[in-house]
Amino acid sequence: MNKRFEQITAQLVSAAESFYRRGWMLGTSGNLSAVINEQPLHLAMTPSGVDKGAMGAEQILIIDEHNRVISGHASKPSDEAPLHLRIVKDAGAAAVFHTHSVWSTMLSDLYSSDGGLAIEGYEMLKGLAGVKTHEHREWFPILENSQDMSTLAESVGGILKERANTHGFLLRRHGLYTWGADVTQAKRHIEIIEFLLETTGRTLLATKGH
Repeated sequence: MNKRFEQITAQLVSAAESFYRRGWMLGTSGNLSAVINEQPLHLAMTPSGVDKGAMGAEQILIIDEHNRVISGHASKPSDEAPLHLRIVKDAGAAAVFHTHSVWSTMLSDLYSSDGGLAIEGYEMLKGLAGVKTHEHREWFPILENSQDMSTLAESVGGILKERANTHGFLLRRHGLYTWGADVTQAKRHIEIIEFLLETTGRTLLATKGH
């Protein structure tokens, strides 16, 4: 597990730095995790309150399925670790990424009354796992944000059960969650979905008043 943990830790640190540079994980926002062991379930997880643009590999924690820290120097994992654990268990994900971009924050509020945001017709949709054509229509559910992580995790579980084929969801005025079969795929999904969200937002601004 040590070699696998070192490899995944390096990937998480690299992804966090990349997302920080793009403005998707500013300040101490956002969190990343990846499965390093399935039985028993152990996740490598970014800690709470850490600047993701200056995070070191030694700061990554290992947590178990009950959100208990079993290895790492930081005192606690991200507050949203229960959401990561729920996505891993219910979606079969091996990596879960959460960003706080401007566009995901704005659009999650703008479309909250619709319960979600549909994006279709873009070539970039083919970057999502299993999508073979630009004619695909992706629906991103929007959930109300909450500081009660247990309640929010239940809401996430409901969405994953209702829409098993979704590639991500938005928390209102908060940000994007997506996942993948490994860290590489989860990173790609963040990049694809953030592109689609920014394109949607900029299109709305460009067409306003026309």
